[in-house]
Amino acid sequence: MKKTTQFKILSIFLIAISFYFSVNAFASTKAPELTVSEWINSDPGPLNSMKGKVVVIDFFQMWCPGCNNFSIPLMFKLEEKYKARKDVVFLSMHTVFEGHAYQTPDDLKEYVEEKGIKHPVGIDDYASESDDVPITMRRYRTGGTPCIAIIGKKGNLRFKKLGGFNQDVAEKYIDILLSE
Repeated sequence: MKKTTQFKILSIFLIAISFYFSVNAFASTKAPELTVSEWINSDPGPLNSMKGKVVVIDFFQMWCPGCNNFSIPLMFKLEEKYKARKDVVFLSMHTVFEGHAYQTPDDLKEYVEEKGIKHPVGIDDYASESDDVPITMRRYRTGGTPCIAIIGKKGNLRFKKLGGFNQDVAEKYIDILLSE
């Protein structure tokens, strides 16, 4: 067997194993509620009102290169693929933990319009004015941006990944969770 074929088989196996453990690692962890100071586009309501649906959340910042090059395009791709489904919800959380003066709610509204983001975008709230890290970002322990979180139909956090990853993985997670 050629080395490239062996490498491909090993890669697929490792992706499948990590996929299995990632989907099941959070299976019994209830997804933390979102704490939002303001919604842009629409207010989707609390997470518990979305039970029975798969919820995909993009934690992002406007000036984050990984967000602009990976997670925001990923959300557009996923929304397009699942647009006919009523049991998938897409949300974004603007989680500013740096550059607060440059990522204001007014700037975010312009950004959302310029990018053509149509799904609900929440502005992650802070416990106090002296906090640098917003509440929902802490609850989800995102570690930064971009971070994609996927919540299963029972309201449990089933997937969370900081940074870029193979986009097909997100689709596979969603497909599995939709079939549960």
